[in-house]
Amino acid sequence: MAVDPQFRLVGVSLEEKSSEGHGREVEHERQIALYDLLESNFFRPIGSPGGPYNLLISLDANRLTFTIYLLNEERHGTLMLSLTPFRKVIKDYFEVCDSYFKAIPNQPQNCIEALDMGRRGLHDEGAHILMERFSGKIDIDFDTARRLFTLICVLHLKG
Repeated sequence: MAVDPQFRLVGVSLEEKSSEGHGREVEHERQIALYDLLESNFFRPIGSPGGPYNLLISLDANRLTFTIYLLNEERHGTLMLSLTPFRKVIKDYFEVCDSYFKAIPNQPQNCIEALDMGRRGLHDEGAHILMERFSGKIDIDFDTARRLFTLICVLHLKG
């Protein structure tokens, strides 16, 4: 299925409160998510005549804010979501990721694969939560939701 170029993100940035790095793995995941997201995504704010769009994602206390801009830098809309529905899956995701990266140098392949499957499952769960929270406000596809969830996790670490 061809994606309508009017309903896509062409720029995504994170408003990070801390410039501290959180390791190569986190930065690597962030870079991959951004690259993949901009290569292919579907993002359609309900009722919008079209973009393409730039997106600023920020985290303030217990709230995620998605500020949408048009290419001419005109503010197109803002969606604020409670972070509460994401907390458990983010916590579990970080724990499994930590175990996964610790296992790589010295654990057998089947252990690493099991941790990776758990990591992917939690990532998928986070994407489904995001799609549910966006429902009726912004249409996104599953791959876009997965990549946005990665960025939410990065913000959560740095927030």
